[in-house]
Amino acid sequence: MAHRAMRGAAMSVITAVSGFVLLTVTVVLGQDVWGVTYTSTQICAVKGSTVELRCTFRYPSTINGINTRVVKKFWFIRDENNEPVDLKTESEYRDRVQYQRKNNDCTLRISDLRESDSAEYKFRFITNDPRGKYTGSPGVILTVTDLQVQVSRSAVRGDFKSADLKCESSCPLPDNLSYIWYKNERIITGQTSNLLLNYLDPTNRISCAVRGYENFHSPSVVVKDVWDVTYTSTQVCAFKGATAEIRCTFRYPSTINGINTEVVQKFWFITHKNNEPVDLKTDPEYSGRVHYQCENNDCTLKITDLRESDSAEYKFRFITNDPRGKYSGVPGVTLTVTGPQLQVHVRRSTVNSYSNWKELTCHNNCQSSYIWYRNGHKLSSDEQYLQLNTFDSADSFHCAVKGYEQFPSPTVYAPKLPSVSVSPSAEIVEGSSVTLTCSSDANPAASYTWYKEDVINPLIYQNQHFFFSILPSDSGKYYCTADNDLGQKRSESRTIDVKYAPKLPSVSVSPSAEIVEGSSVNLTCSSDANPAANYTWYKEDVINPLSYQKQHVFSSILPSDSGKYYCTADNGLGQNKSESRTIDVKYAPKLPSVSVSPSAEIVEGSSVTLTCSSDANPAAKYTWYKEDEDSPKASGHNFTISNIRPEHSGSYYCVAHNSRGRHNVTLQLTVREDFPKAAKLAVTGITLVVFLVIICLLVFFLLAKKKPSALFPVPGNRRDNNNKVSCTSPSQHTGKTESPPSHSEEDEELNYASVRFSTNQTDPIYYNIRSAGSRRQKVKEEDEHVEYAAVNFSPALRTVHQDSEEDPSELYSTVKKI
Repeated sequence: MAHRAMRGAAMSVITAVSGFVLLTVTVVLGQDVWGVTYTSTQICAVKGSTVELRCTFRYPSTINGINTRVVKKFWFIRDENNEPVDLKTESEYRDRVQYQRKNNDCTLRISDLRESDSAEYKFRFITNDPRGKYTGSPGVILTVTDLQVQVSRSAVRGDFKSADLKCESSCPLPDNLSYIWYKNERIITGQTSNLLLNYLDPTNRISCAVRGYENFHSPSVVVKDVWDVTYTSTQVCAFKGATAEIRCTFRYPSTINGINTEVVQKFWFITHKNNEPVDLKTDPEYSGRVHYQCENNDCTLKITDLRESDSAEYKFRFITNDPRGKYSGVPGVTLTVTGPQLQVHVRRSTVNSYSNWKELTCHNNCQSSYIWYRNGHKLSSDEQYLQLNTFDSADSFHCAVKGYEQFPSPTVYAPKLPSVSVSPSAEIVEGSSVTLTCSSDANPAASYTWYKEDVINPLIYQNQHFFFSILPSDSGKYYCTADNDLGQKRSESRTIDVKYAPKLPSVSVSPSAEIVEGSSVNLTCSSDANPAANYTWYKEDVINPLSYQKQHVFSSILPSDSGKYYCTADNGLGQNKSESRTIDVKYAPKLPSVSVSPSAEIVEGSSVTLTCSSDANPAAKYTWYKEDEDSPKASGHNFTISNIRPEHSGSYYCVAHNSRGRHNVTLQLTVREDFPKAAKLAVTGITLVVFLVIICLLVFFLLAKKKPSALFPVPGNRRDNNNKVSCTSPSQHTGKTESPPSHSEEDEELNYASVRFSTNQTDPIYYNIRSAGSRRQKVKEEDEHVEYAAVNFSPALRTVHQDSEEDPSELYSTVKKI
């Protein structure tokens, strides 16, 4: 609802709050049926005190025949979304605001006043009618001020200088208030007036307060002498080559001992000579560069073409016509001369790491007006701070001081593409020291982080990454990032290839299962090496290499290929030898060989051992069989026949077998009966007869040499039927010549046996059993009565010249009579 103009009566109100008499203002109030009347529209209060703002309000008793009632009343100082905000909801006023309502009166009470409470306060009420909202406007203007200590008068009393001090405020204060004075934070006793006589002492700090509000006393001040120099600024900063102005005002007593005081000399100085200040104009360093501009009690020092050596403390001094009237303003003004060395400080958002918000600050030692540039183009901002809500990493910024555009600050920008260098640049060998260096053009200077591809965590947060003893596992792709407050940039990846000698080679055999004669076998040598290794294959106890390839292939492996194999790996940086790998070729038994023991004469009833052997892997097992018999005769290399007899005759065969196969060989053995005992005795008798005959013949021949008749046998000499030889002397013979004795029928039954074994398996082995007679001429006629055995053993491997049609796997035993 629009504010309604109020016309009519006038009233004057005086409000007393907490001992203070506040400003009274006459207000003309309107007579409209809707209205708010404030007791005062201007109120001044002292900081820390309590203030009350009062008003009355009115509204129609009925609207459209409906009784009007107020549903809400509050004070406010601001709107939010075009709606007044209740003062009680303001955080700054929490627990300090109270409303006092009675009928159509409303009072706002604010305690513990602050200078920030200075504002215009308005009252608003709302009725039950939708349009019944009213705000008293204009409102009440509240001004909160502080106490001040002012020097009302100063004088020189004897040897002492004093001043009259007054505790006052910009708000009118009641005369009956009681005051408290402080010197160096301590209460000055006996002083309750707002006036204080104080002897000047530059070490004393004076303040005051209204009793009851001691927590809100005035700021402490140093009461200045009546002789005084006040500088406009005690710190002045200027650029080299510029012009600086230092200003001051001075005062002094108008009279001293009844004599008017006049200033006879005014100058600025920075040094002393003989304990006396030296006028700056007389200093040759400032010749032609110093000017004084003094008017009444103001004096200005102007220094042109500033140099860095001009940085100093400058003081003003004046001298009066009184011999003691000399005064220097101490401390003076500190002048700092610097080059236009600007710096741009960058600050980015610390709340949201993903935000592009940036704040740039143009900084130097002197407060100045600034100019900002983006990519060399001038921006409209002339503030010291430049805020950027969006930022392109390709942008660059700098600033300058107005009037000194020729001295811009260094340009700030995000990091450029980082470059990566590797040291040493030559081939990298295992165990050597390697340094990766990341560098990027950036201002502010970039921070660096190193990464390895496929590794999540950073390696190091420095521009250099060191490998003091590099390993093969360090090979890979590396990159770095350069980061400052304006952005980040990633380098291209750099490959590190660590060269190293071959590691211990490993040997693999394919197939990994059992190796069988005739199969294909591959030996593979592998070694971790960089550059790749060259391989050489060897067999132990063989001097020359087998091959110069990674794989050694047996297309059809032989038993003779069994043995220990190893390989070497070599790549120019070193050589390594693998462990030996045993190749064990499995094969079925070869053709067995058979031997007979003993090799000397074998007599019926003796023991005979047959031995079978065969080349096989795994080692063969042996079983002896006799033909036409199912069960084996023996197992093992040897088969022994004890007490050999004719019934042992027959075909025997040895079977050599293992997991890969079997092979057998056959032996034909025939055994005849030995001679009977009678025959053995006959042979023995014949042997004795022959021995006797030989003796007789020897005797005969000896006698014949002596007597010719001895050449003729005596008729009485003969052999009897008992195989005895009788010898008679010649005198006993009849003189007839008899024919030589002949063999009897019994000679054919006398036998002897001899066995001969061949030491060469390629030759037949014979077992011969022969009969012995008295004459060699009759051997042929008696063949059918003599037996012999021939045993032929075939060798395990036939020689080239053997072309026999007989089965080499069979051995035969033949017995014949001679």
